[in-house]
This record gives sequence, structure tokens and C-alpha cells, in this order.
Amino acid sequence: MTMHRRTFLGIGAAGVAGAALAMLGAEQALGAVGPRAAAPATPFAVGVRQYAWTRGTRKLNTYVYYPAKGAPGGKPIADAPVADGVFPICEYTHGSGGSPQKALTHIRPLAAAGFIVPAPVFTTASIGDAYNGNLSKDVSENITRTLALNTGTGPLAGHIATTIGVGVAGYSMGGMTTHGLLTAWPDSRIVAAVPMSTVDMGNPGSTVRAKVLFIHGDRDTTCPYSSARQAYGELPAPKAFLTFRGGTHTSYFNDSRARNTFVDWMRWGLYADTSARDRLRSDAGSSTTSWEAVLG
Repeated sequence: MTMHRRTFLGIGAAGVAGAALAMLGAEQALGAVGPRAAAPATPFAVGVRQYAWTRGTRKLNTYVYYPAKGAPGGKPIADAPVADGVFPICEYTHGSGGSPQKALTHIRPLAAAGFIVPAPVFTTASIGDAYNGNLSKDVSENITRTLALNTGTGPLAGHIATTIGVGVAGYSMGGMTTHGLLTAWPDSRIVAAVPMSTVDMGNPGSTVRAKVLFIHGDRDTTCPYSSARQAYGELPAPKAFLTFRGGTHTSYFNDSRARNTFVDWMRWGLYADTSARDRLRSDAGSSTTSWEAVLG
């Protein structure tokens, strides 16, 4: 770990509390799984179910969003019938002071594109829980519990792709949690990741082989851009970095360029959709963004 990372990550309790306050608020059947399915060509309606899970004494209340039967568009529908098909998992972690409901601008497009999106509720978590690994460990447990829904008689049984790996994504505190799963608390099931507005959480884990997309504003004063750039430089390809030039910690949260880019990143990472891969540059491109990629 470099001196730069030790300096930034070694903040005391007061620094953690200050960072937590600064990060408040932008958030707001095909039978048994076989070969990887083709990426869906058209969007789905979105359903949502709630689960009360735990990791030891830690509560893991989770909303699981998923492709649903019905007309696409609109708000997620509670307990809607699951669409026909088998779908990969892409977990999403919200930022400090947020919630899954405040992050629907990120979650709903993923579910509509054909992903099962477990989104744990971390409304009482602190930035310290990201730094000490609790949130990354919680997400690993969350992934395990979601994969287990593929068996039994529940509504998602038979609809979850369990053999191709999983995706993880998150913003701010959730971005730190996501990067932690690639580094200090690695989860080898992860094959695609999108940490947004993160800081460098450690050296790359030797057991994780993932396609990683960073999204960040270069004027972010909460999670310094330089720290995310360090994290990007340390990871092997395939990887990419979408920079919002002049962007702050929160300014791109609802931006369609970020949304389209990370959805296509997951389509490539989890469905092997090469058309989505080939759209990435145009998804991200504009007069106020920079796109850097080593896709291999």
C-alpha cells in the first residue's frame, strides 16, 4: 500500500464522521442454468421483493429488483411475476445517507436490462463500516443469499444464473464497498464491477478477475479523483475509466451517459454482449467527458 493510500485511508474518527456527512444525499422459465444466455434485446418491466437477511448480528434488509412480466417502464412493482428467463446478478450498494429507493436511477435500468439486482439497505451504516470491511463482507453475504434464491419454491427459483459469476456496483460509500470487494475483502465470484465516486481501498486481490469500470468527477472534493485514478492504475485489464470533466461528487449521479455506460459494461461483463462493449465509447463520449479503456 502506498503512502498516498495510507494517508487518505488512515483518517481518524472525526474524519470518518466528516466524510459521512459529506457523502449524504445525491441518491437518492428456462429450467436449470446452462450456458450463458444472450443479452435481452428489449427492456423488461421491473419487479421488487423484500428480504430480511442477516450476517451474524448484522441486519441485511434487502430489496431484490428483477426483470418482471408486463409492460416496461414505470416504477418497480412489488411482488410482480418474474419474467421468463435466467438472469445474472448485479448487486448495487447505495451511498451514505441514501437507500435503494433513492438510487433507482441506477438500479431500475439494470433490472430492466435483464439483471437481478439485490440492493441492501445500509441507512444506518457509517463510512467506517466501509473502511473496516463490514459493508464489503455484508455484500458478499448478500450475494450468497441471492444466489440461494435460485433453489426451492420461491418466485425467483430457476431464474438466477448461478455459474457465470456476479456483478457489483455502487456509488460513494457504495463505490468504496465495491472496490473493497476487489481488494482488501475480495470475492472471487465477481466478474464485473462498477465503483462510482470511490477511493482506493487497497491492493488488488489475487483471487478476483473482473472487468472494472470506474466513474468519477475530476472536481470531486469528497472522494478525491487522484485516489480513484490510483486504484484504476493498479488493476489489470479489462478496465475503463469514465471521467466527468468539471464533475463533482454528485453532479453525474442522474446523468444518462453514466447510466448507459455502466449498464452496457454489465451487459458485456455478465452476458458477454460484444455489441454492448462496442457501444461503450459512444455511451460515454461527449464534450465534457473523457473515456479511457484497456479492454483486451
